[in-house]
Amino acid sequence: MDPSASQNVHTRLTAEFPELAHLSREDLEDLLVDPQYFQAIFHTLPQVMQLHQGQADLGSANESIAKNNLALQDSLYALRGETQEAFDSAKQLEARWKEIEKEQREVYQRFDPQFLLMRLRHATTAQDDLSETRANAFVQGSASDPETTALSGKDIDDFVKEFRELRKTYHKRVMWGDRWTTGDVAWRDD
Repeated sequence: MDPSASQNVHTRLTAEFPELAHLSREDLEDLLVDPQYFQAIFHTLPQVMQLHQGQADLGSANESIAKNNLALQDSLYALRGETQEAFDSAKQLEARWKEIEKEQREVYQRFDPQFLLMRLRHATTAQDDLSETRANAFVQGSASDPETTALSGKDIDDFVKEFRELRKTYHKRVMWGDRWTTGDVAWRDD
């Protein structure tokens, strides 16, 4: 082979791997043929040693992180348990909140404008029935046996007074119901 060609290869080789510049041509040929010799030279190269050192450092760091994780494992499990308990408690409170809201709606339903209007109408009807029942009882009581039950002026005055109060309450309720249906009653939500 041409000595200038071997010098060119040697120059390119030394340019890329200056650590091999001190080896002779025979050593380089042995390097290609003998795998043990290649491994011995290869593992003494600074780049390879640096890679091995980096790999060892990463392994040590990984081992250190693993030991740290193992040291934190018990506290992590405890924290996970506490978190699960807090979550379960929050879910129970959320369910209880829904029950309380339902109870609250049922309680507040009594103050709903439509419910109040319905109660007013029922109370008006009941008041009318009560006053009519009183009047019928008075009339039937005095008409059934006029001789035995002689009504005094005081009995009549008491009946008129009671009947007047019953009818006054009835007419007030009718008036409030009429105002409500015409929109003259406004309910505030405060």
